[in-house]
Amino acid sequence: MLGCVIHGRGDLRVEVLAEPAPGPGEVLVAVRYGGICGSDLHYWRHGGVGDFRLREPMVLGHEVVGTVLAHGSPDPSGVSRGAEAAVHPATPCGACPECARGLRNVCRDARYLGSAARTPHVQGGFAARIVVPAAQVRPLPAGLPLRRAALAEPLSVALHAVRRAGPVAGRRVLVTGAGPIGCLVVAAAKAAGAARVTATDLLPAALGFARAAGADTTVLAGDPETAEDQAGRPPAEEADVAVEASGTAAGLDACLRGVRRGGTVVQLGMLPPGRSPFAGNLLVGREIELRGAFRFDAEFDDALGLLAARPAFDRLISAVAPVTEAESAFALAADRERSCKVLLDFES
Repeated sequence: MLGCVIHGRGDLRVEVLAEPAPGPGEVLVAVRYGGICGSDLHYWRHGGVGDFRLREPMVLGHEVVGTVLAHGSPDPSGVSRGAEAAVHPATPCGACPECARGLRNVCRDARYLGSAARTPHVQGGFAARIVVPAAQVRPLPAGLPLRRAALAEPLSVALHAVRRAGPVAGRRVLVTGAGPIGCLVVAAAKAAGAARVTATDLLPAALGFARAAGADTTVLAGDPETAEDQAGRPPAEEADVAVEASGTAAGLDACLRGVRRGGTVVQLGMLPPGRSPFAGNLLVGREIELRGAFRFDAEFDDALGLLAARPAFDRLISAVAPVTEAESAFALAADRERSCKVLLDFES
């Protein structure tokens, strides 16, 4: 079978891998689609994500969906053979203090598909066949096609970030960064009842995807005079909540300056490794609450339900490429002038 293996910075290879067999409590999944994530692009372009650096070859990918082929024994999942399913990429340890407090998404000993956070690295899902714990397999809701279901993992990240902000119904939300995650934060905020969502980005094409996701206002970062509004109104002066989804210090600064006094800022984007400049005086003088958002937990099931109910999410899928063309697909996914979410197809 074919799989996408990263060997180091700029060294992505499509290799023939041995097909795995499920053991007790495991499920064998035939992967159909895998979404190329920002973290996959970071491993490819930089050899790491944040403070997580590659130390050995690793199969990439954690946004995967497919068909259940076989179970190990026993099978506690209840997912029948032949069922179309999505794979939750996280396996918390269940024993650390964070897991005991219900904070499974920040488990100190979690395993996450396609992650170099631990050594040996956790091999990912960009392979034609993968074996995962049965508890990570979720049957798709009725009416949800596999192609759209591939957005479940990044939408879960977005849902968790919005929930970290607290209630957003009837409130004004600012999202800095209109990449795939930022656009899904826009959609998640609108689904949660936000009165008005403003998205900012450096690229006009990205703002087009943000509007497709439901943004009421889009602003070209660095040029506030170019604010666009579907309803022809000027953007709100201040937001009640801001979500930083660009992973840049400039994006965080924009959130701190764009949120009202007593407002909440959620840092979702992974900042570059090391120290980042930070407008701490704004945090103090305006009593802004700054919260982090890392991955997700139970939001995965909510994401599948939301995707099933809203076909409009299809607009965020820019292209689907066969796995044999993985490198060109990664290049397309990295070009935000031309794409939002790019999927690999492991059956074509």
